[in-house]
Amino acid sequence: MRIAIPYENGQVFQHFGHTKQMKIYDVADEKIIKEQLADTNGSGHGALAGFLSGLKVDVLICGGIGGGAQQALAQAGIKLCGGVTGSADDAARSFLAGTLDYNADVHCEHHDHHDHHGHCGEDKHGCAGNGGACGK
Repeated sequence: MRIAIPYENGQVFQHFGHTKQMKIYDVADEKIIKEQLADTNGSGHGALAGFLSGLKVDVLICGGIGGGAQQALAQAGIKLCGGVTGSADDAARSFLAGTLDYNADVHCEHHDHHDHHGHCGEDKHGCAGNGGACGK
């Protein structure tokens, strides 16, 4: 299994489409066996699903994410656990333990409101919150 997390300074980066790096976790026997950073090279919202598919990612753990990107991930067969904040490494470990808090209805509306203050994942955008436990 391969997990990807939009990454910045050790944290889950809160705007999927603007992430410059993904942290990739290779998993075997329910344990992380390899970690690496992958530069997105400015892929942007729509192209990131193809970027992740090309890396053979099975699961994306992220903060805020728009509807178009969610659809592209679904078409690529990539499981989405959105609305996650905090340490990327902790999120990956929680996912493997089946205890990752996430928001099943995560969405990022700020693209439609012309309000670019803050980042997706903050409550004012309706992206943050806990909706259950996401796990393998």
